[in-house]
Amino acid sequence: MTRIIAGFAGSLTLTVPRSGTRPTSDRVREAIFSALEARDAVDGAVVLDLYAGSGALGLEAASRGAGEVVLVERAKPAADVCRRNAAAITRAARGAAPRIRVEARSVPTYLESAPGYVDLVFIDPPYELGERELARDLELLAPRLSPGATVVVERSSRSPEPAWPPGIAPERRRDYGETTLWWASAADVGEADQPVAPSQPA
Repeated sequence: MTRIIAGFAGSLTLTVPRSGTRPTSDRVREAIFSALEARDAVDGAVVLDLYAGSGALGLEAASRGAGEVVLVERAKPAADVCRRNAAAITRAARGAAPRIRVEARSVPTYLESAPGYVDLVFIDPPYELGERELARDLELLAPRLSPGATVVVERSSRSPEPAWPPGIAPERRRDYGETTLWWASAADVGEADQPVAPSQPA
């Protein structure tokens, strides 16, 4: 069972696609959002949730005060689940509801034509997504990042470090059992070749 952890929709149960997705565990989501709130990266942010699955990461951000959330999910069954979950979040809002949009397109197709800039990005692709495809996604994403934007990539702990393009600077790695989080941020071209801080015990 997947639930919203905190915010105005805290404890709301989310629908999860029957197959083809790998929801982020509550433990990992709690770690992600604890770190994000420590850096004040959620409130009012424009958020992009790529390979959204159920939309749990983006919708958690919506519950915690994000200004706008875009869920990108190509698979129709999962995109339909995202729409239902987004509607449930909107109903739970008291006062003005956050803006939530579902884009039923592939991640590269969306990024090639996406308008505007984003402040916070979650990338949680299927573990079988190749490193070359992930590198392409990151390259397309880099020009869409606002100054100081945060990028969180979730991968298998057996996967190598993503290939960071110019414009995205890696910060640190955190391991949670079989899951690894790679944290990065928007950077001026030339700052992206910094060493990654080693993982800390989770």
